[in-house]
Amino acid sequence: MTLREVTSQEFESQVLQASRPVLVDFTAEWCAPCKLLKPVLEELAVEWQGKVDIVEFDVDKDPSMAARYRVLGVPTMILFVNGQAKARLTGFKPKPKIIKKFSPYI
Repeated sequence: MTLREVTSQEFESQVLQASRPVLVDFTAEWCAPCKLLKPVLEELAVEWQGKVDIVEFDVDKDPSMAARYRVLGVPTMILFVNGQAKARLTGFKPKPKIIKKFSPYI
């Protein structure tokens, strides 16, 4: 499953107003750890289908959005529930660690 990229124009409707939790992967084209993380998140998107949406946000396309959520390094994953940032992980993390961190909110 390919992750959908969300733009800053869509962020409000697709993430903050979403009816279920949304895991946003703040990423960048040039980021090597981001490329390693992508297949892990694609697997989770399949496993968590119907429970959580996983989307990408390219920080280079809108640095102000990264600043708004205090994303200082990529990749940074932030789980939004009812428009609120509930949990975050920064850097490449193995799948079990990602599951452990975000499962309580899903």
